[in-house]
Amino acid sequence: MKFSRRITTMQASPIRKLVPYATKAKSEGKKVYHLNIGQPDIKTPQSFFDAVKNFNEEVLEYSFSQGMPELIDAIRDYYKNYNMDFDKDEILITNGGSEALMFAIIAIADAGDEIIAPEPFYTNYNGFASAVDVNILPITTKAEDGFHLPSKSEIENVITPRTRGIMLSNPGNPTGVVYTKEEIEMVASIAKEHNLFIIADEVYREFVYDGLEYTSFGNVKDVEDRVIIVDSVSKRYSACGARIGSIASKNKELMNQILKLCQGRLCVPTLEQVGAVELYKTDESYFEEVNQEYKKRRDIVYKKLSEIDGVVCKEPKGAFYVVAKLPVENAEDFVIWMLRDFDLNGETVMMAPAEGFYSTPGLGKDEVRLAYILNEDDLTKAMEVLKKGLETYINLNK
Repeated sequence: MKFSRRITTMQASPIRKLVPYATKAKSEGKKVYHLNIGQPDIKTPQSFFDAVKNFNEEVLEYSFSQGMPELIDAIRDYYKNYNMDFDKDEILITNGGSEALMFAIIAIADAGDEIIAPEPFYTNYNGFASAVDVNILPITTKAEDGFHLPSKSEIENVITPRTRGIMLSNPGNPTGVVYTKEEIEMVASIAKEHNLFIIADEVYREFVYDGLEYTSFGNVKDVEDRVIIVDSVSKRYSACGARIGSIASKNKELMNQILKLCQGRLCVPTLEQVGAVELYKTDESYFEEVNQEYKKRRDIVYKKLSEIDGVVCKEPKGAFYVVAKLPVENAEDFVIWMLRDFDLNGETVMMAPAEGFYSTPGLGKDEVRLAYILNEDDLTKAMEVLKKGLETYINLNK
């Protein structure tokens, strides 16, 4: 039987494809510290669970295709705290940020069209785009520069007559970069001058450290008609399993087009929307505590990486990831070796090889992404295991 080219050329998840090695390591009695996936251990606000438990309708009905009005209003109120004012018809509820990204790509690009994105980028950008025959053209950023954007001219050199948009996450996954106001304004000017949409993946908006200023694309008024904000409760409220995301845009015509996609899949699960309404009412103090917790974890990871000879990385300023360049030829081989052949007192570490976060062949081959989502004690132990494992691996391969 023949499969479609779309599915056969679609990239497998570089984050999840090494799971069998971790499973085998655990079956052998090893404790595996998972730094490979962005699943926070922060407690989900109790209000979500209470709202679901208190749901008392006799029939679990379809919700509206655009989302529950109560949830849309809650998100509108949330955005007002960031000086963004959206009408009711300028927000759509989606099945996680993933569906929001897919719908945004489908809405702005035809088969054979292109979207440019700074690499390394969230690996599913490639997967979602390739599934609808859209090409991702990379703008390469470097560990040595903290993964900040290159010059305007370098970005414009990537643009072709088939380029339809710029897609980027801020704060960045997988790099933890927080783009400066100047970088945001530069991207906005490029989009305006070249008639491009901006797909702004801002799901880590709250996670910015060291008093750094954060600028949303939603605050750049002269391009608001071309900005598509992708959002999610997954990381913000540690509610990954709820699968509630959203699209927000001041471009009403665009939103009417995306609504057709929402109608095609009928609706987002009702119960999860009921819970999400309460998540968006969470007190600001929750974010302050979570932000402080992630900053402490960031400091543990960055300090230990800085102590390891040959490792290159800049201090991440946002999200809860860091990409580190290791003194190895092939980071995936090292990750597999850590799971299959190494342990320190019965413990080992799982990381995500970073090559899968790049579109340019060969880049990221010596890099890994670490997600600092474990508690401080476990994270400290994990980094000690990583340090010892890397030292051992280098000595074995001299």
